[in-house]
Amino acid sequence: MPRIEPLARDDLGHLEDRFAFAEEAMGFVPNSLFTMARVPQLFETFSDLAGVVLRNELIPRSLVQMVALVASTASGCRYCQAHTGHTAERVGVPEEKLANIWSYESSDLFDDSERAALRIAQAGGSTPNETTDEMFERAREFYTDAQLAAIVAVVVLFGYLNRWNDTVAPRLEDAPPPSDGTCSATEVGRSASTADEVPAPTRSGASQLPRNDGTSPSGRLTVTSSAVLVLRRQASASMPVTTCRSCTPSAV
Repeated sequence: MPRIEPLARDDLGHLEDRFAFAEEAMGFVPNSLFTMARVPQLFETFSDLAGVVLRNELIPRSLVQMVALVASTASGCRYCQAHTGHTAERVGVPEEKLANIWSYESSDLFDDSERAALRIAQAGGSTPNETTDEMFERAREFYTDAQLAAIVAVVVLFGYLNRWNDTVAPRLEDAPPPSDGTCSATEVGRSASTADEVPAPTRSGASQLPRNDGTSPSGRLTVTSSAVLVLRRQASASMPVTTCRSCTPSAV
């Protein structure tokens, strides 16, 4: 159960244009936003900030979502991991790359510029903060100061979301069906099987992300099913979820 009940969308008609912004990006409106709407002007202010951070032209949206995913994992927020993994796929990050996001230091799926950004995301999302001068100096080989500020802005925006969602515990939303008509959410709400070998993030989160050699204390992450589905399964382990509206009873 969520610790604070969200308001009903039907009762928030004056915010519909802002909800449409999230729906366009994700395919649904996160329940966390309906909870923020309980505080006058909080959701409006947040959506203005999110629009600038997530949709500026300084860095590609694919990198924005990978930074958000790594920062949220470092924080330990499973709700945000599910959201950022899902949105990363929607903006074109390949499934194989998402499945190997925890191995960004060693995987040849990532280039040096992405590694530089994801190091900052991991360190900035950790508690206590683990960013260093060296990280930024290495990142300057690929990014201007304006671009670095944009990367940090993503980490900080999701720092707020990670704290909000871990504290409020909103219900994980239905996953929208893919365009081919098959349902990627038929197993949402079930715990990850041992075959998936998905280590549950700890509160500090950083221990679940790669060391310099690309491994974690619990071993290299291996995902044998859809990367995004596994992220959603992780989220389902600690909060209630609903199943996809398009699924038939026999599918779930």
